[in-house]
Amino acid sequence: MNFSFFKTKWIAILLILLVIAGMIVYPKLKDYRNATSTDTTAPGVGASTQRKPLNVTFEVIGHKSLTERINVVGSLLPDEEVNLTFESSGKLIGIYFREGSMVKQGDLLAKINDLPLQAQLKRLTAQLPLAENRVFRQKTLLEKDAVSQEALEQVNSELEQLRAEIELIKAQIAQTELKAPFDGYIGLRNVSEGSYVSTATIIARLARVSPMKIDFSVPERYAFQIQKGTPIEFRTDVKPVLTEATVYALDATINQETRTRNVRAVFPNTKGEWVPGAFVSVEISLSEISNAIAIPSQALVPELGKDRVFLYKSGKAEPVEVIAGLRTDARVQIIKGLQVGDTLLTSGTLQLRTGMPVVLIQ
Repeated sequence: MNFSFFKTKWIAILLILLVIAGMIVYPKLKDYRNATSTDTTAPGVGASTQRKPLNVTFEVIGHKSLTERINVVGSLLPDEEVNLTFESSGKLIGIYFREGSMVKQGDLLAKINDLPLQAQLKRLTAQLPLAENRVFRQKTLLEKDAVSQEALEQVNSELEQLRAEIELIKAQIAQTELKAPFDGYIGLRNVSEGSYVSTATIIARLARVSPMKIDFSVPERYAFQIQKGTPIEFRTDVKPVLTEATVYALDATINQETRTRNVRAVFPNTKGEWVPGAFVSVEISLSEISNAIAIPSQALVPELGKDRVFLYKSGKAEPVEVIAGLRTDARVQIIKGLQVGDTLLTSGTLQLRTGMPVVLIQ
């Protein structure tokens, strides 16, 4: 009885081991059979599966006009701008401009109290005829040798001193008047009548907005390609249409921190459509090649320090090494490696391989 039980136990263990072995060996045997069946497949069938033609877009090489352009950012500036302040202190007694309006050069904009100065001017002016009459009498007496030359010079000196005091008072009165230094647009005022103002008080800001300036910077590598008279174009998010301007001045040096050169351009702004301080995008054309061989940027494949493209030849993709030149946002000039009339593959460049069959699509 014990021997029979022992025998039955070992048979069960053996069966379990056989099942486990079968589970391990069967998948490997299946893979082997699949591999064997693939290897025995006709060579033509396997090759056609691996070399399935790739649909690609294309472009026939021809001469194109290629322009090198750079894009930078800038800011709009008024032609002239000034904070309007008085040259003396006092009580503001009059404001004669309307906020947000155009003013002419010499227009009286504001005035502070000048009554004490006017009184002094009146007093000195009243003394002027008497001083002039005194000089006249001294000259008459001198002609008759009734007075000395020294006496005449004394009254002459008093007269000139009086006239100088009158001019000084008039100058002080002029400092109580705020006048527009140039034609322009006056902004918001910061004071009201009756307030006390000093030489540090900004009454308003005046800006000449026609013409208008554009300030921007260009990288060092382009610093000497831009000269006085170079045309530029600019736009804003609000006004996306390109507008022309002209470079009229460049900074004397290159900024050592940013390695850029500051440039300033000007444009008419006759209709007053632009506002100073606005952010602008500036586009500058540096050079133009009229008969260039230029290809789409995505068609160029950099590989191990060299550039290559794929051409369509007899239904297959064939790589060609090229030398690139001028680059723009969308195209690259090819100096060597391509000829007019070549059929360039412009898509699927990362999938293409030498001799791969391709189908051209529009």
